[in-house]
Amino acid sequence: MMSVSNPPLRSVRTPNHMVASADQVATSAGVETFARGGNAVDAAIATNAAIAVTGPHLCGMGGDLFALVYDDGDVHALNASGRAGSGADAAAMRSAGLTEMPFRLDIRSVTVPGCVDGWLALHDRFGSLPLDQVLDPAIRLANDGFPASPLMIGALHLASDQGRANLHEIAEQAQTRGSRVRRPGVAAALAGVARGGRDTFYGGAFGEGLIEMGGGLFTASDLATVQAEWQPVLSGEAFGVTLHTAEPNSQGYLAIGGARLASQLDLPADPDDERWAHLLIEAATAAGRDRPSQLFDGADGRELLDMIDGRFDEIDVGRASGRWAPSNDGDTTYLCTAGRGVDGREMAVSLIQSNASGFGSHLVEPNTGINLHNRGMGFSIEEGHPAELAPGRRPPHTLLPMAATRDDGSLAAVFGTMGGDAQPQIMLQIAARLFHHRQSPARAIGAGRWALKGPATGFDTWTAPEGPGVSLEGHAPHDWLDALASRGHRTSGAPAWDSGFGHACAIVGGRDGMWVGSTDPRTVIGSCAGA
Repeated sequence: MMSVSNPPLRSVRTPNHMVASADQVATSAGVETFARGGNAVDAAIATNAAIAVTGPHLCGMGGDLFALVYDDGDVHALNASGRAGSGADAAAMRSAGLTEMPFRLDIRSVTVPGCVDGWLALHDRFGSLPLDQVLDPAIRLANDGFPASPLMIGALHLASDQGRANLHEIAEQAQTRGSRVRRPGVAAALAGVARGGRDTFYGGAFGEGLIEMGGGLFTASDLATVQAEWQPVLSGEAFGVTLHTAEPNSQGYLAIGGARLASQLDLPADPDDERWAHLLIEAATAAGRDRPSQLFDGADGRELLDMIDGRFDEIDVGRASGRWAPSNDGDTTYLCTAGRGVDGREMAVSLIQSNASGFGSHLVEPNTGINLHNRGMGFSIEEGHPAELAPGRRPPHTLLPMAATRDDGSLAAVFGTMGGDAQPQIMLQIAARLFHHRQSPARAIGAGRWALKGPATGFDTWTAPEGPGVSLEGHAPHDWLDALASRGHRTSGAPAWDSGFGHACAIVGGRDGMWVGSTDPRTVIGSCAGA
């Protein structure tokens, strides 16, 4: 993981529109789209498409997507996470001696990528510019080249020899920070989508390559099935606002559930107080202790929130409760956009898109050079488990977009982060700072964080036999490490401003009509801009 030293913490204010993302080049694509007359959805697609080119260690066309769209008082939720192929077979994997889904370098952990279907669903319902104009900045970046980021180079260094060999197109170009990287196959895939829609992608060179790689795992019918669908929004009140997220298979219910518990606690006035961290950790573990058995495709988010509401008495205000689900660091990208039309109509987007862990599966579709996610690792292969791998089923997902509205329906914020299993915990801390303590976006995002961590991957928080430890960022208050340990938490330290604690972004709707936003300094190259 990479960290930065003493970054400035300044929120950005703009009157008309704003984009916040983990890559300044992608942010520029969104701002350019607003300048062309596009709305917040157009800008979000443009920003995501750009970072899908420049950030293959975070996201891409071979990954999944969730989004919330705030449209003048109404919130809409899009689930564009892909389904397992027709050849998915948990019984065969058990017979081969496997006890859990493979993590990397195995096509069986790849599901049909939902990203492109997500872009098209967003554009079909809310877009205002032609799709070719929306995708144009990303196509130019892929054709002409972009500077390799230090995080991408660091992720390549962490890859195995086989992973780097598979990712050779990127690895051979991204030798040093700022090296020009071109991705002609991705440019062609984007141009095909701009010209001919989903059939040129799922039914074209990418789909053909994926079917061949799968060796019977995927069929043409699997790829002809649209992966994106609009679903009911999951909402709950906490910290004086209404929080919104996506229904399961997203783990967003954990962020709302934890916030609802925490908002009932006597939180210290100063969020640097170690008791503040303890109480939020207790709320997060009460919400998430049974995540492996409760999160699956088709789970009822409202029922899960009601169940978590009943756990208030599980919280120990003095000591660590030490609870988890005994049994099994994510790289993702989050971005948000907001804009106001000439008619005063407000629109904002909370969008999260991912390969899962780093470059995902470290497998690359050969016709386009698009690296594939490993979101299928979220499945169980235990017989009868509610999240058991099966054809057409979506895996449990760490991705969760967030939005908040006020009592009058106005937008309080769109916000989110990467971070694997830690996403709900990061969102809990940011929500408490934004809405309970009324901190600025920059201060709320820049504050030192705690995160519950498993021992290995960033996706094993709730499944490691020894339970999660509490990792503390180096610039968190100095007394947190020892004080939380004295309360019974198993603590460990990490560098200051460590990217392993998420890359958050937030745009707050100011009551004065201004947009106020910030991008996480942990992104190193992220930016928040507008006009």
